[in-house]
Amino acid sequence: MSTLPLEKRQTSADRLLHEIQRAIVEGDILPGSKISEPELARRFAVSRAPLREALARLERCHLIERIPNAGARVVTLSLEGLVSLYQIREELEGLACRLAAEHMPEDEINELQGLLDQHLSTQRVREGESYYQEAGDVDFHYRIILGSKNPYLINMLCDELYYLVRMYRVQLGMNGPRVSRAFDEHKAIMQAIANRDGELADLLMRRHIGASRKNIEIKLQQMRG
Repeated sequence: MSTLPLEKRQTSADRLLHEIQRAIVEGDILPGSKISEPELARRFAVSRAPLREALARLERCHLIERIPNAGARVVTLSLEGLVSLYQIREELEGLACRLAAEHMPEDEINELQGLLDQHLSTQRVREGESYYQEAGDVDFHYRIILGSKNPYLINMLCDELYYLVRMYRVQLGMNGPRVSRAFDEHKAIMQAIANRDGELADLLMRRHIGASRKNIEIKLQQMRG
């Protein structure tokens, strides 16, 4: 039994979860690949107990799935999965945007604007090459969801579905011709929130996510074809 204080054990468990999450989201652990506990334990230099805890949490956020008689696998990126996920995302993030316009404090709106300015300062975004956002507080969508101030919405979008959405975005949606348009759409959403126009913010976010879905659909169809 570990002699580490509880706080440090929790920190280690969280760190392990985040490392595996990142590897799955970025494709270092391939979509559809079989989960091997001994292999992961060696790769991340951990014992089986914290690894199993991390895998259980990854299952709850839909990054891995258990298949009868086949064990656990990393989720596969599919057209059907994308459509189902983005239908939910479009509805809930539209709502989050409307609530953010109504409830986000001025200092958080200023920070959100600063975040967009920071994104534009990267050469790849300026040149329309790629628009990669790290997870959490430096992700435009994540900050808007937090700005909704609705704890149930935050739980669904930032905990339960967030990393699966990121998996589609990172592996299929953050480069190519759509980069410049996506950034312009972020700016328009930002302006609607700053103007406290919840109805417009909701509409713009729905359109933005719908356009993102269509962009990823094309890439998935190309991979199939």
